[in-house]
Amino acid sequence: MITIHHFTFNGFQENTYLLYDETKECVIIDPGCYSNTEQQELVDFIEKEGLKPVKLLNTHCHIDHILGNNFVSKTFNIGLEMHEKDLPTLHTTTEYGHLYGFTVDQSPEPTNFLNEGDIISFGNSTLDILFVPGHAPGHIVFVNHEQKFAINGDVLFYGSIGRTDLPGGDHQTLINSIKTKIFALPNDFTIYTGHGPATTIGFEKANNPFLQ
Repeated sequence: MITIHHFTFNGFQENTYLLYDETKECVIIDPGCYSNTEQQELVDFIEKEGLKPVKLLNTHCHIDHILGNNFVSKTFNIGLEMHEKDLPTLHTTTEYGHLYGFTVDQSPEPTNFLNEGDIISFGNSTLDILFVPGHAPGHIVFVNHEQKFAINGDVLFYGSIGRTDLPGGDHQTLINSIKTKIFALPNDFTIYTGHGPATTIGFEKANNPFLQ
């Protein structure tokens, strides 16, 4: 059974997710840890729980979701896995980080590209991948059908949706991605978001003002 632990990191209040099961193998999704204190918080939890990080995954590569990529990759000796269409976004983070007040350690290059239909394996657990562009051109979502949850990055939020005014964003593409991919999941699926609280498919179908 997968345990989901989340941290809220950096000035963007980004949700970093750590998933692990009874084998103690874990995956780290969207590490936003920026300060030394945040980095140590992540390490302390991993050490306290006796976990072994085996995967570094990005839902997408906007700056708030990749601030800890370099730290996590070096600390735990694991490669980055992401969608190829977000490479341009990854490569520009060091150029515009200062606009947000961040000095960005250049993320490592990905060691593996992920596509819809691929399966992420760790311990006794698996995650399926959905390709859901719109907020970012290479945005992906990690889904576990057995426990009915998805780590959805910045696609869908509690009562809202991801912004589309950043480079590579497109509003209609995002709406289509949500309605054809995310809303195809059952209503009782929990959606763990990149910012703010978790939500469910059923709640967002009934209440999200952007999707009525």
